[in-house]
Parts: sequence; structure tokens; C-alpha cells
Amino acid sequence: MIIGSGRVARRYVALLIFALISLGLWRSQASRPVFDSSSKPIEYISSRYNWGELKPFHPPETLVQLPLGTPKTLSIQNSTAINTAESVIRKERIRAVFKESWDVYKKHAWGKDELLPLSLSSTKSLHGWGAQIVDALDGLWIMGFKDDFRAAVRFVSAIDWSNTHDEAVNVFEVTIRYLGGLISAYDLSEEPQLLFKATELADMLYTVFDTPNRYPQRWLDLAKAKVGSQKDEFSMGLAGAGSMCLEFTRLSQITGDPKYYTAVERVKKLFVKLQQGSVLPGLIPQTINLESGTGSEGTFTFGAEADSTFEYFPKMFQLLGASDEVYRNLSMNSLDSGKDYLLFRPMTATNEDILLPGIVNADAKQKSMLYNMEHLACFTGGMYALSGKLFNRQDYLETATRLTNGCIWLYNIFPSGIMPEVSQLVPCPEDSTTCKYNEDKFISGKTAKLPQGISWVSHKEYRLRPEAIESVFYMWRITKDQRWRDEAWKMWESVTKAAKVPGGGYAMVQNVVQADSGHADSMETFWLGETVKYFYLIFEDDAVLNLDDWVFNTEAHAFKLAS
Repeated sequence: MIIGSGRVARRYVALLIFALISLGLWRSQASRPVFDSSSKPIEYISSRYNWGELKPFHPPETLVQLPLGTPKTLSIQNSTAINTAESVIRKERIRAVFKESWDVYKKHAWGKDELLPLSLSSTKSLHGWGAQIVDALDGLWIMGFKDDFRAAVRFVSAIDWSNTHDEAVNVFEVTIRYLGGLISAYDLSEEPQLLFKATELADMLYTVFDTPNRYPQRWLDLAKAKVGSQKDEFSMGLAGAGSMCLEFTRLSQITGDPKYYTAVERVKKLFVKLQQGSVLPGLIPQTINLESGTGSEGTFTFGAEADSTFEYFPKMFQLLGASDEVYRNLSMNSLDSGKDYLLFRPMTATNEDILLPGIVNADAKQKSMLYNMEHLACFTGGMYALSGKLFNRQDYLETATRLTNGCIWLYNIFPSGIMPEVSQLVPCPEDSTTCKYNEDKFISGKTAKLPQGISWVSHKEYRLRPEAIESVFYMWRITKDQRWRDEAWKMWESVTKAAKVPGGGYAMVQNVVQADSGHADSMETFWLGETVKYFYLIFEDDAVLNLDDWVFNTEAHAFKLAS
């Protein structure tokens, strides 16, 4: 078509350019995540691919039903009510930091997985589905930010799990953050859209069990899962193998669909066999072989790559209302063996009566211990405390006190008031009733100008981790000893002072050995998803997420116990 020439032609060209610009702006705005807390109805938009319709290539022989009978009510939390004016003020200060962190995420990274607080930008660090939003859902709810919660639910209701830039899904992280976050927020709010999205995601994750042995994968290869070509994992981290049981069991309880529980029940039976065949009976090594269903020797730890499997044994007993004695046995076997092999008393200048979890390398012929302390392993105090109440074991509670005090001691001795990611210590002699401090054991630590009692620090950063305050939370709720609240507040002031950066965010601290160091451009999602939440719950009214009624996953998402 000939438009013509001169003024008329220029008018048509101008109109065409205007139309193209308008269309481009409309498309840009339509594709941009919008923070919307309005009261208009929230629409559930299903993912484009329905994993629930995919038939398993290796189906289970039978579906296992949840245990029958009325769940037992287990008394965990000290019922003494303590709510001082000071605790209310501290709670509100913590709440303000949560809101400050949330607002800067909302402004600079809304819809993305993680805020980069130094550059005030964002990253898709966990498949691009908005991990921070899902991880913070229950925190928004319990702290009373209902408009922000509604906006988050509106965003979540439109997540398309098939829309990711990755070919494979990190099963462990997606389970504890996304699935756990959705189930927890549903249990708290009963918003149906959250359950719909949780079920969609669980159906995708369920395919990770579609292997010849029906054991899970470390990574879910989406293309392979659709055509049934997944293989059993030859080498699998223990935590990855066992960290779906809590979320999948709770989803079966809510939906009545036994397939999720069936999947993790098979893994539980494997753990029974591995405990019995271990060179350290009761413990399971950090890495196992899911192709052969074996794992008897290697590295043993309560830390990285193993942590949450041991943590979930007692929590599964609690979630199932004490109806499954196998989880009681798994719990007590691992905790008793952990006391024998993994826990050690470090040598300190002030002769502290504390414990820390180390690492053991063992085979059929010998075993050797590394006295390394990971911040990640500080959850063990809470694990022993919870188990002490569940199984009526006073010795577990005493161990929990010494373990939690061990992490508090590590916070207190460093100039920043924060313990490092990984440090090395010196053990007390096993055959000594006292532990006299020997400076000659710490030559490298003296050279590096480290605090007394520390021989080396291999990883000096603080990644905004929650594990230490998690154990303090359990100790406070179980004992109501004011000392735990006081220690928590000291930790809070140290952490927020060191991690605060210009612009309103909080960032990973690069070097806790110094009183004032730089930062890395990362505000981990668990800062809002776990760390700030645990601090808040220590000073909140105890009726909020009472441990008699709720059980937490490793990401601090709370699941309601069946009544």
C-alpha cells in the first residue's frame, strides 16, 4: 500500500511510531511484576505444564496410608507466660528490621529470588520464581503485615513452575524454601491459592522419586523426568535424600493424597537399614549410594550435607503425633551415637562447660576426628532440646544446653559479636576431668590474632545464618529461662550492627574476626525467611506458633500439627 508523501506521509509515520512505542511500553509493563496489595479478588493461574497428569514410569507397588488413630498431644513448650515491657519493645524493633528489609527488597528486587543490597539490584539465584517472596510469606503473616502478605499471595498465585531459566531444579532448596513456605503460609492463613500452588509444585517434585529404586534425585532434570529417563543417584548427600519427608507428609495430611507420604516412607526404611549397617551404629554418613542403597563409612557430621535429615527424625515423630515408633528409634539412635562420636568439649581460656559438634572420618579399620565447627551445625542444640521433650530424656536437654552455650560462646568471643562460618578448635583431653588451657595448642591462632580458644578460621564470613538463634529459640520456649532472651538480644544487636548497609538492606559480613569489615553483595533469602523470624518469635507472645501445636522445617516454616 502506498501511503503518499509530504505532510500526510509524515503524519502516518508519526502515528505508526507512537503505536509501536505504546505497544512496547504496554508489553513491558504487562511482563513486569507489580506489587499489588489491593482488595480485589486474587486469581489463581495454573502453571502451563501439569505435572500431576504425568504417569510415573516407575510407580510404587502400593500406596502407603498415613498412620491411623488419634495423634498424641506432645508437651514441648514451657507454659509459663512471660511478656515484659522490654520484650515488647525488642519485638517491635525486630519487626521494624523485617519491614525495612522487606521494603528494600520490594523496591529493588520484587519478583526476583534475592536482593543484592549493595548494588540495589536483584538476581535469579533459585530458578527465578521469586524465592524471597515465598520464603517470607509466613513471616509477613505472623508479624501482621497483612497488606504485604496479600500482595505476596497475589504474586504467588500466578507463579508458573514450568517457567524457569534452568534445565534442572535444586530439589533440596526448592523443597525447604518454596514448598515449605507455601505449606506454612497455607497452614497459617488458609488461603486456598497457596495450597493450589503447593500441590502444583509438589507434583513436580514428586517426579524426582520416579527412578528404578524410587529414591530421590539431587537435581530434578525436567526433560528427563518427562520421558522417564532418570537414574538412581550413585552419590547423594544425606540431607538431600531425607529432607522432603516433613513437607511431603504434611501435604498428604492436608490433601488426603497418600502418594507424597508413600514416596518418603520408602526413604525412611532405607535409613533404618543404613543406621544398622553403619561403622558408627546409629549415624549415617554424609554421602550415600542410592543406586545400591548403601552407605556405611566415610564422613559423619551433623553439619553440611547431612544436617536436616537428622533434624527431621524427631520432627517427623512429632508431626505424626507419636504414631510412628520408627522415627523415635531413628532419632534416639542418631542422637545417642552423636553424643558418643561427634560432640566434643573445646579447650577454652575460661574453662567453659560447653559442647560443639565436630566431624568424623571413619571406615571399618579406623576413625579420626576433625574439630571443625560450622555455623550451620549450631541447630544441634535445638534438635537435642526438642528431642529431650519428645522422648523424656533429661540428658538430651543437658546436652542441648551445653551445645547452645557453645555457639553463644563463639558469638561472644569474636570482635564482631558473631561466629564465623567455619572455625577450628582444640578438644579437651578425653581422659581429663578438668580442661586446663594450653596456649601451645593455639600457635596458629595467636599468629593470626584470633580469640583465645580458636586455632584457625577457614571461612571468616557470616552469611546471615539462623542456626545459632534457632537453638536459642528452642531453649527459650522449652525452659523460659530469661538468660536465653538476654543472649538472643546480644546476638541481635551484633548481627544487625555488622550486617546493616546503606539503602535499607542487610548483607553478608565478609570477616567477623574484625569488629568492622566489609560486606558481600548478598541478602540471603533466609535473612527474612528464617533469621529475623526466629529472633522475633523469641520476643513474641508464646501463643504464636506454640511448639505444642506447630513443628518447624529446616527453613523455619511452621506446619500445623494434626489434632
